[in-house]
Amino acid sequence: MSKIKKVLIACSSLLLVFSLFKAATILLQDYEEQRQMKELTETWKKGSEKGEGATTPSSFIPKAHEPVMLPEYQELYGRNPDIIGWLNMDGTRIDYPIMQNPQDAQYYLNHDFDKKKSKNGLPFLDAYSRIDGSGIMLIHGHHMNSGMMFADLMKYKKESYYKEHAKFQFSTLYEKEDYEIVAVILSQVYQKTDDVFKYYDIEKIGTSAEFDSYVQNIKNLALYDTGVTARYGDKLIVLSTCEYSTENGRLAVVARKYT
Repeated sequence: MSKIKKVLIACSSLLLVFSLFKAATILLQDYEEQRQMKELTETWKKGSEKGEGATTPSSFIPKAHEPVMLPEYQELYGRNPDIIGWLNMDGTRIDYPIMQNPQDAQYYLNHDFDKKKSKNGLPFLDAYSRIDGSGIMLIHGHHMNSGMMFADLMKYKKESYYKEHAKFQFSTLYEKEDYEIVAVILSQVYQKTDDVFKYYDIEKIGTSAEFDSYVQNIKNLALYDTGVTARYGDKLIVLSTCEYSTENGRLAVVARKYT
């Protein structure tokens, strides 16, 4: 066997070992993150089973006129106070805590609930949204090939799927809320100088006219007519994730609170 051939075989073997190691590492990371999500969900549901009448732990006793934290959040909030709510969409794998880091709006792009590095990250509230005062709550989440995070939002491209999953629940730390979908849109991230509607550009929306214009632009981009609209005073949630049919593409599910 020639020396060159031996070198090529050795290189190929090393490349194979490296590829197998990388694949195994990815599988182990996915397994660990799925295990963590299962544990978080069980903790949240266990707290929920306590019911509204459960005794509030001393560390969460509110001051006068302050709202009482729901039982399902008390243990999770003690573990990480960046949690601001929980999103559950029946019929999908979307059943996740929603986060917001006050110092770094992008923190949960690549960190898990215990603030360890994570390629999946966690769904998080946009820097210009506030859980207690924003008319539009923009929530970002990755579109992972594994199906985790917001990958299942892609199913809403089909009107038939929407009709069977037109509502979902989002609960804050203090209140359970139900939402109905207004529109599903395809868009993209544009240059700042592009004179085009940007669904994610929510910081300037404050007046009735600005809100109505936002909703009308959303309806113009809708993949199909849901028969549901929103008016000034309604609370909106916009679930946003990557969509790969175009460069910098995005898919967004826009819903309004109805209870």
